[in-house]
Amino acid sequence: MARRVLAELCRQHGLTPELLAERACLELARVLAILEGRWTPSPTERERIAAVFNLTREEIAWGHRHEVQHLYGHGPQFGRTP
Repeated sequence: MARRVLAELCRQHGLTPELLAERACLELARVLAILEGRWTPSPTERERIAAVFNLTREEIAWGHRHEVQHLYGHGPQFGRTP
């Protein structure tokens, strides 16, 4: 089963982030973060978004599109980081 990309689903259905947030009963900031790939939604958030498109949460591709960077410590130039 091929998973569908959320941004593409929004384009196909003519949904703006504001409309998606309203229909999924989620905050706009959270929906924007999900669409931009900066936030992986919880199972409940996935259910709410998938219901907007009459899909199951397994039919939509979720997750980060950008590499996660660990930004703690001082970096390798200072030796060992915690």
